Amino acid sequence: MNKPIIGIVAKHYDKYESSRINTFIGDEIKQAIFDNNGIAIAILPTESEINYSGDEYKDNLLSKEKENLITQIKLCDGIILQGGTATDNYESIIAKYCYDNDLPILGICAGQNNIVRALGGTTYKINNPDKHNVSFDEYIHSIKIDKTSKFYNIVKTDKMMVNSIHKRAVKDCPKLDKVAFCEDGYPDVIESKDKKFYIGVRFHPESLYKKDSKMNMIFEAFINACKNS
Repeated sequence: MNKPIIGIVAKHYDKYESSRINTFIGDEIKQAIFDNNGIAIAILPTESEINYSGDEYKDNLLSKEKENLITQIKLCDGIILQGGTATDNYESIIAKYCYDNDLPILGICAGQNNIVRALGGTTYKINNPDKHNVSFDEYIHSIKIDKTSKFYNIVKTDKMMVNSIHKRAVKDCPKLDKVAFCEDGYPDVIESKDKKFYIGVRFHPESLYKKDSKMNMIFEAFINACKNS
């Protein structure tokens, strides 16, 4: 049986050595793909410098850089946008490509932000990060899920517990629907009803999928969508 190829978008990173730029892939994310019968590969940034972006979408890659980026994406049956403390413009460029070409994509935490930015949306800093920027490994709060959503059909429940480690939330998201909220009113899940799989989650299912079947259902549904892309 052919397994779908999932591109994990690597993030530029310079936390430890400010004079050097590195890229990284979260080990939990690649393992969740392998454990759900996908093949994980890295989608690498094609520019040599970090171009941290705010909420404004910028298609600012040089033509050769963008060509190399898209060539990598075309190798894949689906894309995952990782979480992380900083975002580069190429991540939203990838999210826009996936939307325009109906390529399945799962955006996690900052990856959700990049899905929003790609389609003209915005995010904002939450006023209580002490409550939400807490833990990958523990359940922090519950979310209430719209029963008419694609996400509800994935997890088969209208309420579930999630982990939480973030400082920003979605404000506006044109072309997407907010379909799950925490008790503070922050949207935890966004989706497109018109695409095969175009979903962003605020929490980190990769950190809990081994012990929580609902978290694993997210990866199962994503991999299945990629098989049909």
